[in-house]
Amino acid sequence: MLYFDKVTLRRGPKLLFRDASMTIHAGHKVGITGANGTGKSSLFALIQGKLDVDDGRFSMEKNIAIAHVAQETPALTTAAIAYIMQGDIELTRLQQQIEEAENSGDGVRVAELHERFAVIDGYAARARATRLMHGLGFAMGSEENPVSSFSGGWRMRLNLAHALMCRSDLLLLDEPTNHLDLEAVVWLEKWLRNYKGALLLISHDRDFLDRCANQIAYIEQEKLTMYSGNYTAFERIRAEKLALQQASYEKQQKQVAHMSSFIDRFRAKATKATQAQSRIKALERMQLIAPAHVDSPFSFAFKHPGGIPNPLLRLNKADAGYGDTTILHNVSLSLLPGERIGLLGPNGEGKSTLIKLLAGGLAAMKGTREAARDLSIGYFAQHQLEQLHGELSPQQHLQMLDESLSEKEARLFLGGFDFRGDMALAPVKPFSGGEKARLVLALVVYQQPNLLLLDEPTNHLDLEMRHALSMALQSFEGAMILVSHDRHLLRTVCDSLMLVSGGNVDLFNGDLDDYSTWLLEQRSDDDVVSTTPSRKDDRRVKAEQRKQLQPLRNKVKKLEVELEKLHVQKSGLDEKLADPELYEAGSSDTLKRLSIEHRQLEQKLQDTEEAWMDCSEKLENAT
Repeated sequence: MLYFDKVTLRRGPKLLFRDASMTIHAGHKVGITGANGTGKSSLFALIQGKLDVDDGRFSMEKNIAIAHVAQETPALTTAAIAYIMQGDIELTRLQQQIEEAENSGDGVRVAELHERFAVIDGYAARARATRLMHGLGFAMGSEENPVSSFSGGWRMRLNLAHALMCRSDLLLLDEPTNHLDLEAVVWLEKWLRNYKGALLLISHDRDFLDRCANQIAYIEQEKLTMYSGNYTAFERIRAEKLALQQASYEKQQKQVAHMSSFIDRFRAKATKATQAQSRIKALERMQLIAPAHVDSPFSFAFKHPGGIPNPLLRLNKADAGYGDTTILHNVSLSLLPGERIGLLGPNGEGKSTLIKLLAGGLAAMKGTREAARDLSIGYFAQHQLEQLHGELSPQQHLQMLDESLSEKEARLFLGGFDFRGDMALAPVKPFSGGEKARLVLALVVYQQPNLLLLDEPTNHLDLEMRHALSMALQSFEGAMILVSHDRHLLRTVCDSLMLVSGGNVDLFNGDLDDYSTWLLEQRSDDDVVSTTPSRKDDRRVKAEQRKQLQPLRNKVKKLEVELEKLHVQKSGLDEKLADPELYEAGSSDTLKRLSIEHRQLEQKLQDTEEAWMDCSEKLENAT
């Protein structure tokens, strides 16, 4: 279908890659990866005829239908459903020809065209377009709304549906998940797995690539290399290559040791809870993939936030919404030190509203929000990218937070986010979305918060930056609430999941795979939400059960925090008792005192562990 023979491609004077050879056949699903600026989008432009090769030969079969997602949508008055149906070019052409034949009174021609219309299943086209709309998150009843009535993000979803509507032989998707929530991502994965044509997919979502791609084309150092298998398989193969380089190998070992230490610490804290086991498995997987990122340009970490109050923040029977519309009802939530919560829920159910309420950017309509005196919030949301000062540089943004920060210190810190050389001093206005997102994250990290509120932090970030963010969040010592459609990030940094749905905020019993199953179960076989009364009753009963178990879950979490503190105290006493000078003459009183403290601490540790195990078993039996 597509043939690349020693292709060299440039964008202006910049060499993107040289001597690239690969063949794409029908049914191939190829993930295109590499750092920003390496030539992924230019490869798409070549296939679409917008660029020519600088050397080598590129060709493709004649008369293949290519579908791609438009980057902009004019403010059309056309109904959304009609705009999506226009993606099927032959359907649109036949509709026009039928109308012309009917106007001319040519009955034979009309009959021929209707026969062809039936062959391409044209009579089911509207139903197909409706399924695409609802699968991508559009509300029932919005089909006839004009395109101009939708915001920019929703218009991008319309463009995606327009491309999927095309009965194509080749589908080109460039970051299709950027404007989707997790519900729509799960639906799109299922759709792409059933797609019969060839797929070329640019994505920085590791889980999405794993589920949709069976080959990986990786661009680095001006070379394009094809790998068989999904993204995880690619990482392992690349890691083996990099491990042959001694310098890379040494850096890899430091990363592995860091993660192993974290796993051991976490395993000691919670060995039986379902979420704990899930997270340990995810961290062990990270240990395998870490070597594939040893040459990452990003290197940063959260410093110790200092004092962490307990609790940091509390919502008490709070309602939240906008104007006269209440979105969240009667929310009670207490954030404790060390909590790491991932927020799940269909689009529009209130995840971002809850984040804004916690951040203090939205006042409670009812109930209270109580913040600890020493609370320090690090808040990331997409609107903050537009609040950067376009005329200022990354260094100036950082020095606005800390006037005493020297230029050398600022540039050293920014280098960890790959703002190096002239880029650290350049105005941010022309920066890409990914570069602005990195800068906002850098500003959050610098402020050393003890509570992180992150609303889709990975949008526009490439795979290397996502990996660096995941590594940094692993070591963050405060509390965190995360909204993200990046399941790999959720899986590796969150201990518990909460579901925001139907105005309620409840603990979700299960992992992300269970949540994906739950999402798909909300749809009927034709992808249109059709919930029976009995299923509604069942969900209401389960929600009530989760609410009744919340006090027990809170007790388990408090005991986990207490266990971690006791383990730290015991380690400190063990070090003191191991000091040889303690056993010399004149130190008997100190030795006696420390020995008594050690026995008391061991007893307290044993009692706390027994209480934690008892509560954990009760919780597991109840669920």
